[in-house]
Formats: sequence, structure tokens, C-alpha cells
Amino acid sequence: MTDGGIYNVLFLCTGNSARSILAEALTDHWGKSRFKGYSAGSFPKGAVHPLALEELERHHLRTSRLRSKSWDEFARPDAPVMDFVFTVCDQAAGELCPVWPGNPVTAHWGVPDPAALQGTDAEQRRAFREAYVVVENRIKLFVALPIEKLDRLAIQRGVDEIGGRGVVATIATPRLEL
Repeated sequence: MTDGGIYNVLFLCTGNSARSILAEALTDHWGKSRFKGYSAGSFPKGAVHPLALEELERHHLRTSRLRSKSWDEFARPDAPVMDFVFTVCDQAAGELCPVWPGNPVTAHWGVPDPAALQGTDAEQRRAFREAYVVVENRIKLFVALPIEKLDRLAIQRGVDEIGGRGVVATIATPRLEL
């Protein structure tokens, strides 16, 4: 893991406009000084979805530095070394990812894409709220893991279990027991 006590966490999605952006901001918020969130996409949209920004701002989270970017930025030699890499969309999980320096712990935390919903304004906003809740619950579980006290296999089991939880499971189980 990263020296200095801060763990770098990269969230990957195809477009890097919604789910991975939410995860980046929520990791920075809930991870405080232990975790630093990043996000990227295999085919970035080039802009953060306005409803993702709106949802984050509704919860008083910082959005000024959020941007849609390629995962190539994090495969460069001068990029921060990642301790964790999580895919949040099924399409990105199935793609051939770059080789990440440092051998990060990886997992798939699939979340339905709120940006893909074709519906009324109210339906779209609800989809973003639901994605926010799922991502936030997973991030809360993740940052509660006693990473410093666990071996790599236990950490891997923990992050895999978090990714397998749905909205109901994460709301009903606020802390992961290992």
C-alpha cells in the first residue's frame, strides 16, 4: 500500500461522467485523510454529467476539480500509484484495462448507469439519487475496513463483498464485519 498512510483509489467506468465521478467525490469526502479518490474512463465523455454534479452539490460535496478523463492518465509513469482500482460499470469491467503500477487490489462494484436512463426529468434525477446511495454506502463500508490490520487476501475478500452488495444490503448492513 502507499507510504504515508493515504490510499489512492481509482474508479473506472466507460464514460467517466457519472458513477465513477460520484465514487471519486465520495471517497474524498468519507475517506478524509486516509483515502484519495480518482476516476477515469476507457472512452471518457469529456464532461461530467450535470445531474451527477447536481447530486453531489445537493450533499454539499466539492465538485470544482471533477472532470471526465481517460484512464490513460493513470497508466503513465508520472501518475499516482493506485492501491485500489474498482470498476463501477459492467462494460469497463469486461474491457482490457491498462497494467496498473504497484499491483493494486481490484474489484468490480457494478452500479446501474443513471446517465443511460431515458425518461422524464424526475426519473433521471431519481436514477442519479439511487446511484449516489449505492456508491455512498459502498464507500462508507470500504473506508471502514481496517486495511492497516488486514493482509491482502482479507482486503480482497472485503472489497469483493462490498461490490456484491446491493442497495438493500448496504443500507441494512452499515459496517462490514471481517
